[in-house]
Amino acid sequence: MSFKELPHTADIKIQARAPTLEALFSESCNALMETIYGKDRGAKDTIGIDVAAGDTESLLADFLSEVLFRSEVDGMVFSGAEVRIAGTRLHAVMGEPFDSKRHAVGTEVKGISYSGLAITHDTNGYMLEILFDV
Repeated sequence: MSFKELPHTADIKIQARAPTLEALFSESCNALMETIYGKDRGAKDTIGIDVAAGDTESLLADFLSEVLFRSEVDGMVFSGAEVRIAGTRLHAVMGEPFDSKRHAVGTEVKGISYSGLAITHDTNGYMLEILFDV
């Protein structure tokens, strides 16, 4: 599993790769949280997130939007998400309380963009490109 930032003129564009769809969703959550809070994260407490959508791309965007919402409203920081996907339903468990001494080092993300959102699958696994609105 891995992710990297790609060049983009206005927002943050991420490319992620993983062997399974669940791992790809977890890696995209990692990319979002690292963008916002840096690398010093570790799940000490956990909360559950449940999301349903009409297709895989919408499921990913809705999942990351919910992660962003929970981060802002509940003061949670996420890493190492345990993601389970059944069709177009997702359940994830992860989280730790925000700690200003460890987490305030990144870029504010305002939302998850559908523009250019693409999930592909081949013999090497899954790949994703997504924009974070900053």
